This record gives sequence, structure tokens and C-alpha cells, in this order.
Amino acid sequence: MKPARAHVAHAVAHTEGSSVVSDYISLTKPRLNFLVVLTSAAGYYLGSIATPDVWKMAQAVIGTTLVAGGSAVLNQVYERDTDARMRRTRMRPLPDGRVGVADATIFGLVLAASGLGILGFSANWVAGALAFATLAIYLLVYTPMKRTSTLSTLVGAVPGALPAVIGWSAARGDVAIGGWTLFAIVFLWQIPHFMAIAWMYRDDYRNAGFPMLPVVEPDGLRTGRQALLYSFALVPVSLGPSIVGLAGWAYFWLALVLGAVLLALSASFARQRTDRAARTLFFASIIYLPLIWAVMVLDH
Repeated sequence: MKPARAHVAHAVAHTEGSSVVSDYISLTKPRLNFLVVLTSAAGYYLGSIATPDVWKMAQAVIGTTLVAGGSAVLNQVYERDTDARMRRTRMRPLPDGRVGVADATIFGLVLAASGLGILGFSANWVAGALAFATLAIYLLVYTPMKRTSTLSTLVGAVPGALPAVIGWSAARGDVAIGGWTLFAIVFLWQIPHFMAIAWMYRDDYRNAGFPMLPVVEPDGLRTGRQALLYSFALVPVSLGPSIVGLAGWAYFWLALVLGAVLLALSASFARQRTDRAARTLFFASIIYLPLIWAVMVLDH
């Protein structure tokens, strides 16, 4: 009996240990950071003048991902009260009490500091400064602004777009027009993406007290218009890499097609303003970004 009980106790301890690890991993928002990995890697590759150094590229991507992960953890520390009031976030580790506030804070600070250190020492000061700006804008401007203004979405799109520039500057040591072109693509892409999310979870945001556009204006007119406007602007901007020499004509035509599809879905959402239209736009936006990066890299 004793060996059996010992085996059960060991199994329980192992399960609890695995659960703790998964909780800490979930605090970094790994699905969101997957896009950070893609964006920073693409930025580094496109910014490389010669064949990229794989090891240095990996360091730049790891550093950027650690800063993004630390930002996500510290954001959840700040928003643990509002997360507890939202159905889709109330079971996160902090509002559910599975991870302590002090532990999460230390974890987030260590991740962010490690990422900044890696970028600063393995890349250059430009990449490190941009990563620090990403962290500062996300935590000190965007996160508190979410509670007070509908403009927080535009502000949040800035740190969301900077990983592409961090990757670019890590490879080249500057930003230049190519880096800003990549920034503009990701910045504009985020708005229809965010508007779809805001519409789908408008009740959650209302319960949490976030003045998102669908909460402030329940008819959704401005929400749809914002998605449509920024999708429209994204079409010509997404062609920029071909114009500035980052990609060829194959990218140009595919980017035009992808942009047209996203624009059509944004127009459908703006017209219908239904959960189904928002969900379709949301999933299309998730597919759009990795595709456009892949084609840009292949046609570089």
C-alpha cells in the first residue's frame, strides 16, 4: 500500500508542477507572442544586407519575444481586477489565484530585463532602445489608457508594430524607410483585427469598464468604419515593400489580393455588424499577417 500511495503522491506532485509551469507560460500569452516571433524574425531577415547570421537572428528574436512576454505578464498584473470581471479572462492564473501577484511581477520583470539585455548586448543599442520603448508604451501608456479612452486601440498598435522594427534594426543598426514600411503594415493591420475582437467581446469589455468603441457606441457604426478605414489604408501601404526594394512583383500582386480580401471582409463587417462577420474578419486577419510575411521573405 505504501508504494502505491507514494506513486499516487508523486503523480499528483508532478501534475501540480506541470500545472504551475503551464500557468507561468500562459501569463506570457504564447499565442500572441507567436506573431511577435514571426514579425521580428521577418524584420531581421528583411533588414539583413547579406545572408543573415542565424545565431544572431535567433538572439534578436529571443530577446524581442522575452520583452513581449514580460510585457504581457506585467500587463496582466495591472489588469488582474478587470480580468476577473471578464468571462474570457477570469480563469487566467492571476484573477483565479493560481499565481501570486508578487511572483508574477518578478517573473515579468525578469523576462523583460533578460530580453532587453540580450538585444542590447547581442544586437545594438537601437534595437535595445526600441524594445525599451515598446515595453514603456505598452505598460505606461496603453495599459492605463484602456480604462479611460477609446484611443487606446491606436496607442496599443504602436508597441504591437515595433517588433518588426526591432528585428530590422537588430540586423542593420538603423531603421530607415524599409523598417518604417514594415512598421506601417503591422500598425494598420492591427486596427481591423482589434475592432473585430472588440465587437465579439463587447459585453466583456462593458463588464470590465473598458470604454472600447462598441461599448461607447453600441450601434457599431464607428467600430465598422474604423475597421474599414484602416483596411483600406493597409492595401496601398502593404505594397510598399515592392516599391522600396524589399520584395518583388510576386509579393506585390499577392499583397494586393490579400489586402483586397481583408478590405472586403472589413466592409462586410462594417455593413452587417454581427458577431459572425466580426469572427470572419478576425480569423482572416490572423491568416493575413503570417501569409504576407512569408511571401515577402520568399520574394525578398
